[in-house]
Amino acid sequence: MTIERRILLKAGAATAALALVGSAPLRADEVNAWQDWRDQILDEREVVGDGIVLGLPAVAENGAQVPLTIRVDSPMTVDDHVRTIHIIATRNPAPEIGTFHLTPSLTRAEVMTRIRIAEEQEIIVLAELSDGRVLQQTASIIVSIGGCAT
Repeated sequence: MTIERRILLKAGAATAALALVGSAPLRADEVNAWQDWRDQILDEREVVGDGIVLGLPAVAENGAQVPLTIRVDSPMTVDDHVRTIHIIATRNPAPEIGTFHLTPSLTRAEVMTRIRIAEEQEIIVLAELSDGRVLQQTASIIVSIGGCAT
């Protein structure tokens, strides 16, 4: 058995377990926590498009260290650049995963990090641009073992 096959079997087992057990519905305070933070970031602006590429595994064996790469299509010039990248986890006890501040002196708008994920959920990434526009991308992830204490 190769390593790739083992990973595939573990991912299949995790998916089957989630299908049998199901996930608990979101409590009202959990929904409001991430939506309130998202609304605060947007500050009544509308999301105008995507243009964000997320590198996030579909299944994380261990939610304590999930690799995440975010790349935003931008020329990164003084007049046109990404100012801020925000990461939101919709079902984590603390949904504000992180905020990255970028400058036009960077050659590309790309960040790499590891995040903690409590359970199956969506990860939302918002990118604020220098002209005030906001881009958004969302990805779903399944977690075998949660990485956050509840």
